[in-house]
Amino acid sequence: MAKKVGSRRVGPLTYLILGFAGLISAYPFYYVVVIASRSQSDINNPTPPWTLGGNFWDNFGRALEFDDVHFWLGVRNSAIVASIVTISVIITSTLAGFAFAKLRFKGRNVLLVLVLLTMMVPTQLGLIPLYGMMFDFDWWDTLFAVIVPFLTSAFGVFMMRQYISGAVPDELIEAARVDGCSTLRIYWNVVMPAVLPAAGVLGLLTFMEQWNSFIWPKAILQDNPTLQVSLSYISYGHYTDYSMVFAATAVATLPLVIVFVIFGRQIIGGIMEGAVKA
Repeated sequence: MAKKVGSRRVGPLTYLILGFAGLISAYPFYYVVVIASRSQSDINNPTPPWTLGGNFWDNFGRALEFDDVHFWLGVRNSAIVASIVTISVIITSTLAGFAFAKLRFKGRNVLLVLVLLTMMVPTQLGLIPLYGMMFDFDWWDTLFAVIVPFLTSAFGVFMMRQYISGAVPDELIEAARVDGCSTLRIYWNVVMPAVLPAAGVLGLLTFMEQWNSFIWPKAILQDNPTLQVSLSYISYGHYTDYSMVFAATAVATLPLVIVFVIFGRQIIGGIMEGAVKA
């Protein structure tokens, strides 16, 4: 029997499509775990394996034996970089988004256009000048080089500006000013509680982006790598042991899965609650 949601009915076909889409989305990660738990001979078999094997921890242990991999150092560095950048992006994006959405000041539209224009510049185009700046600052092979350039996000500013424009009424801000609130207090006590769902989504996207970042950390880090740089060292050479590489990759992906499982329901629930109230 179809279930009625609002003015629409959700039938079995909807659940079937959603279930099929979920399986397709989860399949790549499942196959990574399958390969990671198998031996190299199983992978080279013409018939690909579909079930889990028993070699996962042996493969992962072999990945840790490489002297230049520094896997756990990469995990620690990625956790530090992703956490600091995520917190900074949330704070700076909500502050700038509030200013662009609700404050009136000279040159506001011009500044917003400049922020949006930075989104049109490919990241690869800025690698060479950024590389030179890191040498001038003496930040080569330090975490400062992969943290400071990403402490704010043009996408985050635009996203929060759009969300604040619709989620925070002007009347609410004016009422707070009448009560004697300063601009900073309005931001903290009025704007932040209203934009927490969007800030959570932005934080999740930022954390995932920084955790998976590779090109810039690979260019600037050597003996102090992030996780993705550490993983790249495992597959060097003429012969690649994919069972070992996939085992390390599965462990590296696990923190992202945990973060999504813990916070995904709250974030989606907050967005849906805000949509219903609207």
